[in-house]
Amino acid sequence: MERREFGTINGRTAYLYTISNENGMKAEILDYGAILQSLYVPGKNGETVDVCLGFDTIEEYSVNEPFMGATVGPCANRTAGAAYEIDGVSYKMAVNDGPNNLHSDVNLGYHKTFFDVDAKKDRITLSITDPDGTMGFPGTKAFSVTYTVTADNALQLDYHVTTDKKTIINPTNHSYFNLSGHAAGSMEQHILTLKASHYTPVVEGSIPTGEIAPVAGTPMDFTEPKAIGKDIAADFEQLGLTGGYDHNWVIDHYDGSLRTIAVLQDPASGRRMEVSTTLPGVQFYAGNFIGDRKAKGGNMYHSRCGLALETQYFPDTIHHANFPSYLFDAEHPYQSTTVYRFFQD
Repeated sequence: MERREFGTINGRTAYLYTISNENGMKAEILDYGAILQSLYVPGKNGETVDVCLGFDTIEEYSVNEPFMGATVGPCANRTAGAAYEIDGVSYKMAVNDGPNNLHSDVNLGYHKTFFDVDAKKDRITLSITDPDGTMGFPGTKAFSVTYTVTADNALQLDYHVTTDKKTIINPTNHSYFNLSGHAAGSMEQHILTLKASHYTPVVEGSIPTGEIAPVAGTPMDFTEPKAIGKDIAADFEQLGLTGGYDHNWVIDHYDGSLRTIAVLQDPASGRRMEVSTTLPGVQFYAGNFIGDRKAKGGNMYHSRCGLALETQYFPDTIHHANFPSYLFDAEHPYQSTTVYRFFQD
């Protein structure tokens, strides 16, 4: 394990931690935002390539509109009206995405919080205590995420949250991947498979309707391997509402066990990433609005140069009784695992 200074923000020094395995795979993680800043994956000739989009400075991460690499919490994705009720008590969140809430709070969310760190050679645990009422969420929450670089070239993320009041808990990791390398350009040639025969359609503002709709016969069908760019510009209302893919897919046969839910292949590099999770949903976001921005190593990013596969409970679950619940309390702590495993075909 290595640690180095990454810059100073709000009078506090941020540190970048490097964890690795014996194969040359390594992950670099900030104590600010519990952010995955880089992920170096071995290739067929032993060279490593950074497949995770990100920035070079703490100042850029202190803005970070695309949430690159971020740990998002306590509640990822969108909540209609930026308000909700639990047991008849009303709570209000930041109105930061039209009339709705996105990712808890743009300025106060976990992605802009300093974490306590316990680091070893192959793993790092980042933890915080989130006070009752912060950002409009009840309960004092003890939150931790552990990143582990495994011997078989996987990055495993284990989340654990306890709370003293019933509350919403739905964290995720918002890393963007390009298996040809973070600065390789468009990833629309990547081939994606999702083990999800249904998704949750949205209305304007990307708020789910509550329907769990079949993907069959639509551009949303990734049950068989398909290039991401094949249907992304199709004349299909759901894609028009979100500028491309940015929806929650419903994992088939969800039962809380760890199961493979997605496979991403890059014909150019021969790399393959398999995603496993214990969670019921995954937000596939094709980076439609990354835009033109300065990136790591003096490079430039552009729209759809990376994609996110954010494992999660469904967006706006608090307003849809038919969605799997993301309410947790003192007797029922939150626990989830997500694994990104890499292969060289």
